Amino acid sequence: MSPHITLTAAPTATAPALALRPWRAADVGALVEIHRDPVLRRWATSRLESQEDGLRWVRDQERGWAAGERCGFAVLEAVPGAPEGRLVGSVVVKELSPGKAAAEVGYWTSASARGQGVAPRALEAVTAWALDTFRAQGLERLELLHQVDNPASCRVAAKAGYGFDGILPAAPPAYPLDGHLHVRR
Repeated sequence: MSPHITLTAAPTATAPALALRPWRAADVGALVEIHRDPVLRRWATSRLESQEDGLRWVRDQERGWAAGERCGFAVLEAVPGAPEGRLVGSVVVKELSPGKAAAEVGYWTSASARGQGVAPRALEAVTAWALDTFRAQGLERLELLHQVDNPASCRVAAKAGYGFDGILPAAPPAYPLDGHLHVRR
């Protein structure tokens, strides 16, 4: 699969347009800075403490694209006069496999972007792309999972059209609490 793709999300009355594209080594500095946020660190499974950690993470995203198993997008907010925009989040489609009916989506936003509709707009753009792109390979649904104590993720799921499907049991140590499963077909 070619990682040379850019998705967009239209601006709203209160927020600028978004561009979503595969991760690049040039994103590492901003990525590591964003991961210093304690709220993000609470939910993230990756610890990005240094430039080396960040570059390793970006290279993992590139390998996922190359293998066709994981499609990770950097989410950039349009900034007047800046050709690349400002990094404000991430959306990923993971566990892709030909013939497999379901894949999982995940996302995060920077502290500066929370509450501005970035996550649902970015998730919607990637969802539409993934369901269209991988339908011929058997993809029928996308699953969004989060811990029960993360009500913001419930709101994002609902805004992006992911219906609540059920409660999943805890799976320590990665998921110490029960989780919510949301599905989009």
